[in-house]
Amino acid sequence: MYVFMGHMRYRDTKPFPDSFWRAKGIDLMRAWVSRVDAAGKSLEFQDGPPLAWDRLLIASGSRSNMFGWPGQELDGVQGLYGLPDLKKLYETTERTRRAVIVGGGLIGIELAEMLHSRNVHVTFLVRETSYWNNILPDEESAMINRLVRQHGLGLELATDLDRIEEDGHGRCAAAITKDGRRFECQLLGLTAGVSPNVEFLAASGIDIGRGVLVDEQLKASAADVWAAGDCAEIVRDGADRNLIQQVWYTGKMQGEVAGDNIAGEGDGRRYDPGIWFNSAKFFDLEYQTYGSVNRSAPGERNLYWEHPTHQHAARLVHLDGTVIGLQTMGIRWRHEVAEQWIGDGRSVDETLRGLSQLAFDPEFHRRHEGDIVHAFRGQLE
Repeated sequence: MYVFMGHMRYRDTKPFPDSFWRAKGIDLMRAWVSRVDAAGKSLEFQDGPPLAWDRLLIASGSRSNMFGWPGQELDGVQGLYGLPDLKKLYETTERTRRAVIVGGGLIGIELAEMLHSRNVHVTFLVRETSYWNNILPDEESAMINRLVRQHGLGLELATDLDRIEEDGHGRCAAAITKDGRRFECQLLGLTAGVSPNVEFLAASGIDIGRGVLVDEQLKASAADVWAAGDCAEIVRDGADRNLIQQVWYTGKMQGEVAGDNIAGEGDGRRYDPGIWFNSAKFFDLEYQTYGSVNRSAPGERNLYWEHPTHQHAARLVHLDGTVIGLQTMGIRWRHEVAEQWIGDGRSVDETLRGLSQLAFDPEFHRRHEGDIVHAFRGQLE
């Protein structure tokens, strides 16, 4: 989004300069893999000869979810995940006056801000009864509802897309909802989440589920194959559900574990996701979350404070007096402190007495820790 909005250049998004690969003895190929042959240890491409390998890391990322809506193949309908999506967006925006975004969440709000910066009118079609309330608690979700509308965007809640109407020239013309309403648009963003990009592995001999099935060392079912990042589905002993984590920092951590094990330097190193963390911005409203928030665990209790302006909020989640989650809106807290306190099982009382240690807002920002502590203690009485 920052390239599209002019805050960064494309070359600034590259992790290394173009000269890095050759200097490190790495051959960088730009090609599409059409088939992986795990037994024969070779890759086949859409163009060019096959490539043999001794060890293989699959880091094929995600793809935007498409749920088979009629018209989803039309020009002007797209997700927002990789560089091809960005290029397509540049082209479509040139002829776009009105856009519809299907789905909320973080991808949706980023796409909305990108289009809003080009003076494109945006309408959200959100299936949930409140924005991202499958992740956010009710109060924080309500803050996002207000924010979206304050920025002049349309927000249609509890609304499902039925089909996408064509303009007669292979382009999208409107979104039609299941209740029969029509929303004109020249661009329709499908931001209802992402899924592991593993379809090309169907006949590879590598076991896949939702993603590439791997153990906690990120080793796949086939010999000398590993997977990491968005495409990896980690099978955990005793867990009710396999683990797929699709945020940047877990991909980095998984890459380090897989790299050590592929190189034979990890001594069977296992992936430990640690304390969950995420952060984002909803327009100019910053969001941070640590640990377990809105998981509805048996016995958990919430302490919540929100400023009268609805621009700042803080939440503490505890279980039998032990802090298990922290979340803020419009307030910055220190990552390393929040992570340590949750990991150490810090008590609510200790947390409130030392809450100022979490503060990370820049100089001259108003501090809210006193109001937060006062509100939280009142809720404990």
